[in-house]
Amino acid sequence: MIKQSNEVPEETSSLKGTKGCTLRWLIAEKDGAEHYAMRLFELKPGGLIPVHSHDDTEHEIYIIEGTATLDGDENKITVKKDDVIFVKPGDKHSFINNSDKPFKFICVIPTI
Repeated sequence: MIKQSNEVPEETSSLKGTKGCTLRWLIAEKDGAEHYAMRLFELKPGGLIPVHSHDDTEHEIYIIEGTATLDGDENKITVKKDDVIFVKPGDKHSFINNSDKPFKFICVIPTI
């Protein structure tokens, strides 16, 4: 299966407190993926994904565009294009886009 990411329907994030964030389920169970799902997130300038955690799910994140502040259990750090992030189950994390450009990242999660 091959498809264009811009042809995948864009959704608004359902996480309470999120603003200026959309996502696309690039590869999901409906595509036949049995173990992992791949999502493309876009955080608009001024956008926010609030601090949250997932007790039983890890995330693998690859930043493809822009910069943002990653806030979590340890401290706030700036993340940028080509950074990779591993979020362990239970780790608190959030993203804040304080720039004037979009912040985009790929997030891979188990389909569990």
